Amino acid sequence: MWRTLAVASAFFPGLFALCVRALRWAAPGWSVKDRVLLSGRHWLAVEYIWVLVPYMTYDIYVMYLCHWHKSREKGIAERKHSLTSVRSFLLQERLMVTHHLFILIVLTPVTQHFRGELGDFFVGCIFTAELSTPFVSLGKILMQLKMQDTLLHKVNGILILVTFFLCRILLFPFMYAAYGRQMGIPVYMVPFRIPLHCNIANASLIAPQLYWFTLICRKAVRLYGSSPADKSR
Repeated sequence: MWRTLAVASAFFPGLFALCVRALRWAAPGWSVKDRVLLSGRHWLAVEYIWVLVPYMTYDIYVMYLCHWHKSREKGIAERKHSLTSVRSFLLQERLMVTHHLFILIVLTPVTQHFRGELGDFFVGCIFTAELSTPFVSLGKILMQLKMQDTLLHKVNGILILVTFFLCRILLFPFMYAAYGRQMGIPVYMVPFRIPLHCNIANASLIAPQLYWFTLICRKAVRLYGSSPADKSR
């Protein structure tokens, strides 16, 4: 497991470093502005969204299956794929499902069509939000294996906190600061210089992240400051 954790932790930074080196070799004439891509289009920012669409669809279905199996373990007899079980799932996981549907229904057409020739840098920033997902998933796997008291679980908990905060919370002020630097304006003026729908979209994205980060922090307090019996709750 340590080997898997090390490989996963090194994969994304290594991929980024490799891409930067490749760009320097393939396009030595590019400036920093060109590489940052505050404007213009890049094929990866366009095509990767079609990877995200089936992933989000798959994730919703997997969440439903997990909900259905947990319900059966609790003695709730609901037929698989029945209207009752689907309604129960949507009520219990409404925030997560809404988040996924927002990405599928709103962000997908925006990133593919309505943004025109602008914004690849910001699309790439949004993609980095998934950097925390492997650690969140590993945490749930370790809990299923009753390994809440292991060092691996504690280290993974720290990685969840760090990656979630950097890639899902701090990401948004970073994007505003990057835009302000590019346009030569103070960061506090950025919300008043960009279109209103951009502010609304960012607010809609960060709101559930703040809620989930609060839940993660509460769980971290239990993990690092409570007895073993409390950690398993």
